[in-house]
Amino acid sequence: MIVRTDELLKFDKSWRFKSPGPIPQGVVRDFYDLIEKIASQGDVWQVVEQCKNGFGGIGRSSSPDWAWSDLSRLMDSSAENAPLFIEAFWNCCVDLEQSGLGVPDLQIINAIMAEHDAGYEIQLPDLIATRAYTPIPVPRLAPSLDEQARALIDECLAESERLLDAGQGRRAVQEILFLLESITTAFRGMGEDTVTIQGKYFGPIINEMKKRERGKAQENILTWMTTLHGYLSSPTGGGVRHGTDLKEGIAIQPHEARLYCNLARSYLTFLLEEHDQQTNGASFR
Repeated sequence: MIVRTDELLKFDKSWRFKSPGPIPQGVVRDFYDLIEKIASQGDVWQVVEQCKNGFGGIGRSSSPDWAWSDLSRLMDSSAENAPLFIEAFWNCCVDLEQSGLGVPDLQIINAIMAEHDAGYEIQLPDLIATRAYTPIPVPRLAPSLDEQARALIDECLAESERLLDAGQGRRAVQEILFLLESITTAFRGMGEDTVTIQGKYFGPIINEMKKRERGKAQENILTWMTTLHGYLSSPTGGGVRHGTDLKEGIAIQPHEARLYCNLARSYLTFLLEEHDQQTNGASFR
């Protein structure tokens, strides 16, 4: 037995009115699977209807199959607000346990959220945030880049965040690495007559930029950027560019993917500001 009637979850009231972020799709799938296991103990249709009510459903479905479909839709909709989604599932467990059915214990529920890096943990009676990940901001407008380039930046950043939220860390990192490589090409042809950047790809362009900045902070920043890019590209590292070595590759964990994306966002901000300064007639500082 995991719950008592007075063990309703308590959390920041502001989360009810402004979502702190969605729940990963992996949690949605695993919680749905748990409901299937709970339902197998009794009247399946009735269990699904009870869960539908917990996730905000109104009215009875026309058949068990439609009930499952409606529940899936309601869970997907509720997933936009992680705390409310977790609360809905918890309340379903409370309700179903009171009906005499076995429900997953707190350890199982928390383990699923930890596995998918949901960012929340139930510590009765509280639902707490285990981390406060927010995307590193990248300037909405890059004054020295044309509209097409700005559209590419917005599209890639949005897609990367969507993939992170969906639990697809490797693809999210791949998306933002592509953007980092793309932005460096904006420096081609820039510089003084004798030191104009000629490279066509990320590596040569960054190396030329580093040569111009020996002994300055920019040289170190560009070196760190190259290190991150090299690790993520390597088959025995992130493996997001050249594939993963099936024997020696390292799987990217959700929290690692978020870190890589935020680091890349920081470097994107740096490159955009450097490009803006050069376009306005200033050299690298």
